[in-house]
Amino acid sequence: MDLRYFLAVLFMSAFAGVQPRHWPRTVRAVFVRQLYRSGLDSLWFVGVLAALVGISVVVQAHLWLGKVGLSQKIGPLLVLIVARELGPLFTNFVIIVKSGSAIATELGYLKVSGQVRVLEAQGVDPFFYLVMPRVLATTVAAFCLNVFFTTGAFVSGYGFAEMLGQIHVDPLSFLNSVLGAVRPADVINVLVKSCVPAALTATICATGGLSASASVAAIPGATKDALGRSLAGMFIVQALVSVLTYW
Repeated sequence: MDLRYFLAVLFMSAFAGVQPRHWPRTVRAVFVRQLYRSGLDSLWFVGVLAALVGISVVVQAHLWLGKVGLSQKIGPLLVLIVARELGPLFTNFVIIVKSGSAIATELGYLKVSGQVRVLEAQGVDPFFYLVMPRVLATTVAAFCLNVFFTTGAFVSGYGFAEMLGQIHVDPLSFLNSVLGAVRPADVINVLVKSCVPAALTATICATGGLSASASVAAIPGATKDALGRSLAGMFIVQALVSVLTYW
């Protein structure tokens, strides 16, 4: 499979997803189930990760910028480090490890067990039932996880810094310094870096699972290849978006 194939599947998922006729009850059920697996089921892990990142990054930023008299640069620095880069990066790592592997394994088993052929015999298009809802649900989950991660990092970092006495601004001033540093390019950056790699991951893993040969032993290999491509795709998208939005 080449990049054009993955992009075609991704485009068709987005195109079909906005058409109500492709959303019967069974497809909606798959979407909700995947949204739970990719999003809600990962909240606790993302929350812990956000707290650790917030404590380390936010506290260090306040400590060192305050020492050199650049406290007014805290907002732009936090937007640069946490919102632009770490949030999308870490949340998409979680998506790849937890959701991507599960999608590839599940669809690979459906393929080798013959259940995909059963769906086709019943007149059900496997793309609209197996691929499209998983791609869209994973994309929505990635965006929500990134918002949760970024908010949690800022809140935990501010709270810990205030507890240690390293911060001397009230919460409203801290919030204003962060929001004041956000530019339209940052919004586009975060949105694309959150959603595109996640959609690409779900597409690669879904098609990788469905391409497994008629043997259960082929599923781990197909999953491994899909995860490798997903990681490569994530880093490529992250780099391209940064260059295009901030060049």
